[in-house]
Amino acid sequence: MKKIFVVEDDVTIRKGLVESLQMENYEVSSNGNGDEAFSLIKTGKPDLIILDLMLPGKNGFEICRELRRDNIGTPIIMLTSKTEEIDKILGLEIGADDYVTKPFSVRELVARIKAHLRRTELPHSGIDETSFGNIHINFKKHEAVKGKTQLTFSSMELKILKFFVEHEGEVISRELLLNNVWGFESFPTTRTVDNFILSIRKQIEDNPSEPKHLLTVHKAGYKFVK
Repeated sequence: MKKIFVVEDDVTIRKGLVESLQMENYEVSSNGNGDEAFSLIKTGKPDLIILDLMLPGKNGFEICRELRRDNIGTPIIMLTSKTEEIDKILGLEIGADDYVTKPFSVRELVARIKAHLRRTELPHSGIDETSFGNIHINFKKHEAVKGKTQLTFSSMELKILKFFVEHEGEVISRELLLNNVWGFESFPTTRTVDNFILSIRKQIEDNPSEPKHLLTVHKAGYKFVK
């Protein structure tokens, strides 16, 4: 049984989420305090985290950032009542795999959860390690370094980068990336793809505004070159 940890300070929303997810046959734990939730996540090792943005103690951004800094690649779906694009982009840049804006459909959230969990269950295929420039990535161990500097990728960022590496030199459209990495049961947009590409470039490129590895192909998509 897959374990899901819900971090939400609104008691009504948290209770509703716990009950809905238990009906989907998930083992669900929850907490409404950021500091307590962070400790429980570290010890409980859930398969997926639903993380509210605004919390007492550590907020959602801080929890996400610190988990990724500790190389914990558990899929994270952020919940936020804010609609500003900058908050969504920041959440993705610090390592969240997805986000849902309140009010949200439980059915949609469950579909996203299933999509993320399904991807974590897929067997490793193709390339487990790669090196380019001064970067070395071990996809299987969720480890990446640039020179002597450790890079911190979210699980979704590594999935995207792995897909590009496995299709080196090929032009990958946004739609192809959405269908093969996110899957049909998820609900991202092409704008989401662009945000993830930007986040990946900030780590692998010496100059993200003039990329040498993850290139934009005008009106077609993106292409990875070593």
